[in-house]
Amino acid sequence: MDFFRLKVFQSAARTLRFSKSAEVMHVSQPAVSRHISELETAFGTALFVRSASGVELTAAGRLLLAHADALLQAVGRMEADMRDIVGSEQGRLRIGASTTIATYVLPSVLAAFMERFKGVEISMCSANSGQVESMIKDGRIDIGFVESLSRRPLLHYTHLMDDELVLVTASAGAFGGLESVQAADLPSFPLVSRESGSGTREIIVARLSQAGVAWENLDVVMTLDSSEAMKSFLKNSSCLAIMPVVAIRRELADGSLRIIDLDGVDLSREFASVTRPGEFSGLNEKFHNFAASMKKSV
Repeated sequence: MDFFRLKVFQSAARTLRFSKSAEVMHVSQPAVSRHISELETAFGTALFVRSASGVELTAAGRLLLAHADALLQAVGRMEADMRDIVGSEQGRLRIGASTTIATYVLPSVLAAFMERFKGVEISMCSANSGQVESMIKDGRIDIGFVESLSRRPLLHYTHLMDDELVLVTASAGAFGGLESVQAADLPSFPLVSRESGSGTREIIVARLSQAGVAWENLDVVMTLDSSEAMKSFLKNSSCLAIMPVVAIRRELADGSLRIIDLDGVDLSREFASVTRPGEFSGLNEKFHNFAASMKKSV
């Protein structure tokens, strides 16, 4: 079996766009078509239904995709095991992470991983969780790290670590003396929020809804696209925000921000890695496990 040909098929089956598969696999679009055609000849059946609007998998194509996922995952593990035997690790790893994870969780992990595995070339980009999932789906990155509650179909998620969101404000601000706020009273306070598409915001919306508080009833006076921007704004305003604990450790330590108990809302959540099915193996799996082993220190 030609594993590269199988990877081309897997990419085409995931994107359902031969042009996108060509981009991901760094080959020409005619080369993608040729690989697919040769697989169809080998198996004696059509794998895609082609039309003016695009392509769809046939029943045979869906079956082959399931086998390809399992086989390529096994091959990845085999390669990783063989590299471990000779005591080296080489390769290229493209990582995407939500803004919170990229800023507050992964930097120390990346430094330690690169020190341990000097032959690995790593690049990382940050975006919101929804964008990271799209990059995984399109093959632009090898592994992503997200914080959202939703789980997209045809993607594989693995728990990384637990996190908690908390209500915070500036210690010197108008609400610096508050000890607690009832969930039902939250709409009466000016709030700062992350942008739409943020995993943090998605969780806040869902958890407040469970507590009977509708997002549209909140007094959101400012929307910002990063925790760093939110912290700077909070320190210079009389507003509140729901933020990840992992993002405000320094500010809690120096006393510039303080936590206000938000009664009646469960704001626990998880960080998870996300890969394409069948591709949680090799460097992807090794990096995830390395990050998970360091979670107490991040």
